[in-house]
Amino acid sequence: MKISARNILQGTITEIVEGATTSHVRIDIGGAVVTASITNEAVADLKLEKGKQAYAVVKASDVMVGID
Repeated sequence: MKISARNILQGTITEIVEGATTSHVRIDIGGAVVTASITNEAVADLKLEKGKQAYAVVKASDVMVGID
């Protein structure tokens, strides 16, 4: 897979919550969980299922920093 994004996090799908048109896919990336909102069609096309290895690809124009 070649893409321009540099933030690629490999992990395991732990849960897929399907809505009317959008699914929330939760990926465990080594103790932390990343949630992606993607179309139900994309879930079907990629044949995503719990336990399957997947990548969370983060492409953002801005990154915010916060402190306590």
